[in-house]
Amino acid sequence: MDIKEIQSLIKFVAKSGASEVKLEMEDIKITIRTGSAGSGSPETTIVQQIPVPQTAAAPAAQAPAAAQETAAPAPSEPKKADDDSKYITIKSPIIGTFYRKPSPDKPAFVEVGTSINKGDVLCVIEAMKLFNDIESEVSGKIVKILVDDSSPVEFDQPLFLVDPS
Repeated sequence: MDIKEIQSLIKFVAKSGASEVKLEMEDIKITIRTGSAGSGSPETTIVQQIPVPQTAAAPAAQAPAAAQETAAPAPSEPKKADDDSKYITIKSPIIGTFYRKPSPDKPAFVEVGTSINKGDVLCVIEAMKLFNDIESEVSGKIVKILVDDSSPVEFDQPLFLVDPS
């Protein structure tokens, strides 16, 4: 996660009205607290970059994983991965709130099964009170919508699966 993504996250949290947000990823922990009594200035604490120890944690992590694989093989998961691999994933270009409709009283831009062309608007992502039309870069048919309406989305988060054939 680079500094621009962290700055965008801080601005998003400040505008959202949330009092505290904690984000934990593999290599970083971030806590963002907004000021008390609506002062409007967020306080950000980057807890630490977490080095992944290879000696102590690796054998402990591998043993349960090996036990899980031998105890419960899942033949359906590789099949599902193969099915999804033939589809194109449309990802979010920005952080914001995902909306399937242009306004609450209008129909959704696309549904599962909708044929789309390059340049068609698929959804709107609101970031800092600006509504950004997300256009398709491919032609095909919507196979799956991966995000619920009015949900927050991250940069590069998958939004739609499209069958290009």
